[in-house]
Amino acid sequence: MDAEWVVAMLTEAIAMHGKPEIINSDQGCQFTSEAYTAMFRKDGVAEGVKISMDGKGRAIDNVFIERFWCTLKHNHLYLSPPVDGVDLYASCKRFIHRYNERRKHSSIGNVPPAVRYRMAA
Repeated sequence: MDAEWVVAMLTEAIAMHGKPEIINSDQGCQFTSEAYTAMFRKDGVAEGVKISMDGKGRAIDNVFIERFWCTLKHNHLYLSPPVDGVDLYASCKRFIHRYNERRKHSSIGNVPPAVRYRMAA
């Protein structure tokens, strides 16, 4: 993932969905590059969008989502590779539903996250 790819994807996402209020990233070289940061300046495609970055050396700031992506890849996608983008979307949707609604998580008392969430609400 290089800076040009990130710029292209962000430009496409803004064209399709509009500008978000804020974009958060880590401090990888693609997110600190001139090409990326220029997008947020005057007349840039993301002008007015606030940039938020995790603290330098704070790799554990997003440890929970990183663990989720690891689980999704290793427990699902690598075992059953999708045939195309439509299959990828449907497959991930099914996995995420099962992960949240049925899969028991030892770190929250051996209940699915949706159950824990409803208990707290």
